[in-house]
Amino acid sequence: MAGTLNRLPLALLSGLRTMDDKQQQFLNDLDKRLWTAADKLRANLNPGDYMHVVLGLVFLKYVSDAFKERREELKAAFADPANDYYLGEDGTELIEQELEARDYYTEKNVFWVPSLARWDFLKASAKVAIGTKLEVRNGKTFEYKFTGIGRLLDDALEAVEKENPRLKNVLDKSYARWRIDSALPGLIDLLATVPFKHESLHAKDILGHVYEYFLGEFSIAAGKRGGEFYTPKSIVGLIVEMLEPFQGRVYDPCCGSGGFFVQSERFVLEHGGRIGQLSIYGQEANPTTWRLASMNMAIRGMDFDFGKEPASTYNKPQHPDLRADFIMANPPFNMKEWNEGVKDDDVRWKYGVPPPNNANFAWMQHMIHHLAPHGSMALLLANGSMSSNTNNEGEIRKALIEADLVECMVALPGQLFTNTQIPACIWFLTRSKAERNGVRARRGETLFIDARNLGYMKDRVLRDFKPEDIAKVADTFHAWKSIPRHSRESGNPAAYQDIPGFCKAAELIDIRKSDYVLTPGRYVGAAAQVADGEAFEDKMARLTATLRDQFAESARLEAEIRKNLAGLGYEL
Repeated sequence: MAGTLNRLPLALLSGLRTMDDKQQQFLNDLDKRLWTAADKLRANLNPGDYMHVVLGLVFLKYVSDAFKERREELKAAFADPANDYYLGEDGTELIEQELEARDYYTEKNVFWVPSLARWDFLKASAKVAIGTKLEVRNGKTFEYKFTGIGRLLDDALEAVEKENPRLKNVLDKSYARWRIDSALPGLIDLLATVPFKHESLHAKDILGHVYEYFLGEFSIAAGKRGGEFYTPKSIVGLIVEMLEPFQGRVYDPCCGSGGFFVQSERFVLEHGGRIGQLSIYGQEANPTTWRLASMNMAIRGMDFDFGKEPASTYNKPQHPDLRADFIMANPPFNMKEWNEGVKDDDVRWKYGVPPPNNANFAWMQHMIHHLAPHGSMALLLANGSMSSNTNNEGEIRKALIEADLVECMVALPGQLFTNTQIPACIWFLTRSKAERNGVRARRGETLFIDARNLGYMKDRVLRDFKPEDIAKVADTFHAWKSIPRHSRESGNPAAYQDIPGFCKAAELIDIRKSDYVLTPGRYVGAAAQVADGEAFEDKMARLTATLRDQFAESARLEAEIRKNLAGLGYEL
């Protein structure tokens, strides 16, 4: 679990795990080439469908490439006398038969791809005439009548789903309905250039990078709608670094495209763990987004349980008996009219009935209900959740604080989200503040962090965190939680200290005095001002002289403006 990690300073760990220059350059070049080319085709497509068109084809290309790579490995093994798979000198016909045996692929966690869905076949068939009869070899030969590339892609995806139970109802088979046959051949030609092979990067890693990059770009392009499926990577990374989901059950009740799960898997691998240490549970109401998340997990080889179907977390929870070790979520802010079919005596509303015009505390209490006895959670909410006293929200917040569930509050800078300008914060809650696994007892304590001044403007409208920003917040949190040490020897963090303007460890009595308002700025105070060494009398003389000059310039400009207006016949 998180507390058992021998934690290096995050800034150092970030440096250790950075890709080498060649790998990063390869991925950067791939990003630019793919997005620039794919974006040119967007004019031919409905903006709401474009993302699914591209990502569905990216997925097909990846599973086909992975299948082809495994096929080449098997072909070489079957012909190698020194290999256990050797089929003899006259095994040419037998080799062709064995290459179509699905067990050879599934044993290596490679999706079985029927001939109809293999990329070489799709690319060769994309521009043939309507009515052409295509020969398909899949162990045996059969004819396929071509009625359009959209229909062929739908049939290919259907065939992949049928042969791979993990993908049931995951792939979006809507290419024929979208009626974009004129644009699809160009997109297929483009994606044919994607190399899911690299001397030091696995195909799964390359695809995962492309998938994540495209999700981010699509979320920016979609504006407000982009927030429905994508949480900015830096915020996801900050939450994961603070919760440290190394082993156990991870749950997201509004999982979008699954970003928290992807980052959690990455955290495990970076700390020497392996895929499989986390059990993934999610829920998503939007059917299209549910499929995006399922595909995102499938391409990474992650086992997951997203419930039987897309469904509302409020009135149709898919994991009623789950008690998770880690819960992370970025729900819609201030959601109204959420409570259809939900009773006021719902077992989840232990700390108060959430108001029907705002779902913030419904999400929070749903997550608390699903926490394991030693579980921890992080929840992104609008800033109003920290101070609102309307419609029972203040009473719910008071009950949560008095129950000693609130562990840390982080105020975020503005302009981090593509879909909203509403100021946001992160609530960190835990079932237990007892001493455990190297973490000290923290009963009656809450940490406040004001991160509003962190980050940088990555473009004109969006802010992002640098690795050192994430390190500053996460290391502060872990230093506060940890049993104090005298140094950072053996990876132990330095002792926590309050920093005016940035962080403050507060007692329950302090929060009571502030009427249970949890805004970090109320507790951390102002940053210490650095003295400039200039004597007060000298500074006042300098500033008043400057102000006198500015007043004189203001008077001169006013006279000039009056003169110009008078010349136009307008007197002031």
